[in-house]
Amino acid sequence: MSKAVKQSIHEEVAPEYWDQACTELMKHDRILKKIIPKHGPGFLITRGDAFTTLARSIVGQQISVAAAQSVWNKVLLASKAKVNPKNILALTVEELRAAGLSGRKVEYIRDLAEHFDSGRLHANQWQGMEDEAIIKELSAIRGIGRWTAEMFLIFNMVRPNILPLDDAGLIKAISLNYFSGEPVSRHEAREVAANWTPWQTVATWYMWRSIDPIAIEH
Repeated sequence: MSKAVKQSIHEEVAPEYWDQACTELMKHDRILKKIIPKHGPGFLITRGDAFTTLARSIVGQQISVAAAQSVWNKVLLASKAKVNPKNILALTVEELRAAGLSGRKVEYIRDLAEHFDSGRLHANQWQGMEDEAIIKELSAIRGIGRWTAEMFLIFNMVRPNILPLDDAGLIKAISLNYFSGEPVSRHEAREVAANWTPWQTVATWYMWRSIDPIAIEH
């Protein structure tokens, strides 16, 4: 596939800051100066609305990608092809369990739906809120921790400066690219990433690409 075709596929959802971020990261970081050109054109792609993104993250916890997709398909079927707060809350615990969700995940996805349905989440205000304020709000939902909230900020809101230090892939990539494969502490990872500000999301995306050339989508 040509560069032009690849770009046209992603053009409508490419973050407006992407090219600037790549230019600055290559200027300030000797490792990214090699990695970014090596992995060619590509962008962080956002998919789905906020509720769907978070619901899928709950469904996918601690199971394989294939298993998560299978369960998600059954949840879609049970909720009449539209997973939204009202449809999830309309399903019984038994119906959600029959879709393949564990008892705990049923509690989590219902709690998520209740947060959205009741208006306890300020989803309509998130665009104007700071990253940490959104993380705090999301972390109050059962089954959503800091890592999931950070993945939401990266893959749904496309925030430019997120550094998910609890992400095993990011830590592995920093180890391989900056420390010759030696173990890396959170402090060391944070020191490396200091060079990446204010584009830590973009740098993280390229770190993931460096260990898995297939672009990550959530």
